[in-house]
Amino acid sequence: MADESPMKKSIYGSWDEDTVNTFKKWQRRTILITMIGYAAFYLVRKNFSLAMPGMTAEYGISNTSFGIVIGIGSLIYGLSRFLNGFLADRVSARLLMSTGLLLCALANVAFGFGYDLSYLVTGSSDGPQVVNTLVMLMGITIIVNQYFQGMGFPPCARTLPQWIHPSELATKMSVWNTSHSIGAACAVVVCGYIMAHFGIDMSHDPDVVAGIAANLGISQDDPEGMKRVMEYASHTGAWKWCFWIPAIVSLATSVWLFFGLKDSPSKVGLPELPGTEITHGNDSGTKVNRRFMMYMVFRNPYIWILCIANLFVYVMRMGILDWGPKFLTESRGMSIVSAGWSVALFEICAIAGMLVAGWMTDRFFKGKAHHTCVYCMVGATIFMGIFVLFPDLPAVVSSACLALSGFCIYGPQALVGVAIANQATKDLSATANGLNGILGYLGSFFSALGVGILADSFGWDTVFMAIICAGVVGGVIFSLMWKAPRDGYGRARKFE
Repeated sequence: MADESPMKKSIYGSWDEDTVNTFKKWQRRTILITMIGYAAFYLVRKNFSLAMPGMTAEYGISNTSFGIVIGIGSLIYGLSRFLNGFLADRVSARLLMSTGLLLCALANVAFGFGYDLSYLVTGSSDGPQVVNTLVMLMGITIIVNQYFQGMGFPPCARTLPQWIHPSELATKMSVWNTSHSIGAACAVVVCGYIMAHFGIDMSHDPDVVAGIAANLGISQDDPEGMKRVMEYASHTGAWKWCFWIPAIVSLATSVWLFFGLKDSPSKVGLPELPGTEITHGNDSGTKVNRRFMMYMVFRNPYIWILCIANLFVYVMRMGILDWGPKFLTESRGMSIVSAGWSVALFEICAIAGMLVAGWMTDRFFKGKAHHTCVYCMVGATIFMGIFVLFPDLPAVVSSACLALSGFCIYGPQALVGVAIANQATKDLSATANGLNGILGYLGSFFSALGVGILADSFGWDTVFMAIICAGVVGGVIFSLMWKAPRDGYGRARKFE
């Protein structure tokens, strides 16, 4: 039987069959609960990308303004993941994760009332004053939401290595990592539907139609352009529901998380996984010795290589995910619904990419996730290059290239966290992934701000050439740790 193989025996040591079966049941439950919980975080995070085109149409908000807001929010998110990484190694993961999702839901409710609040503040229903106030309130709400978003991943980075052995972490955590794409795909599909079916029909109002045309820079003599104008005019205010509906779902999920998640095997009377026990030397009073943390995280060269490489992974990933709907509608002439489905296809292929990358890591590379990352970055760069350099290819081929770039780029996106968790050991996985969050979302900041400025100044082709360059640099950095071991438990024992 599969469970009686030598590898399985080495994982569970001398445990009896009942203990192994009970452990596996709780392991599956923990993976499922954290997957659904983290997908809900993305539901109240990636909804913004589908709301942006509608807000531009109604209020004339520029790409640069959106880029600044997204960029600052990314920095706050990275800082939050760092701070909450420390916190997650010391407090209940269940409490931290459920509280964070609850607060994200409330922030999204507030965002949906952004225009109404701007009207109350300014006393004006239109004009630059109310738009500027809306941008300011949008920035504040996004920053607050992004801080609360940083309470999502650290509890998972802490909890999952408690339940999954290092030899299986790449495969099983890659399954877990599909929660990113599930949540993001649900967000773009649901919000794409909302943008096409909700809101108030103002297409009969010539002032509204003229205002939207002016905001989008479309001449009323352009019949194709005016079709897009009428589409937005027919669903005025639909963008608000892109925040309210996901918020309701996330609110319910936060309650479910609080009652369903268990932090570690000891919480249900099960032993630690054999081979992952660490004493940290003489440590009287705190769980993780400060010297041990410095040795395993902040003075560990492999952690830093992975974090810096992740910066470039995020430039590629967020450049496509955050700006895909806008790029496809403005540069390739797609409707907002078609653009939403195209980005959803990118995310669906990303799910397959994460699963294949995790399986390959454990099956062919003996758990060395950094090997898989090198190959994935090469593939993502090639497919993105085809997508950008050959815009006249048939739509099916072009969409396939975009989807295949997602298939490749989400391998490193999933595996960097796995590699860092293994290198830092389960007791410091959240802290190390918090550091990784700062570098990753510094890349997201560069992507957000850079894309907004480049798109307004030089056009979308320049944007995606910059994304291709990021893929090349990221692949080179990953290759620097080619000879690194699978995990850091050997390094930890040397410290002891």
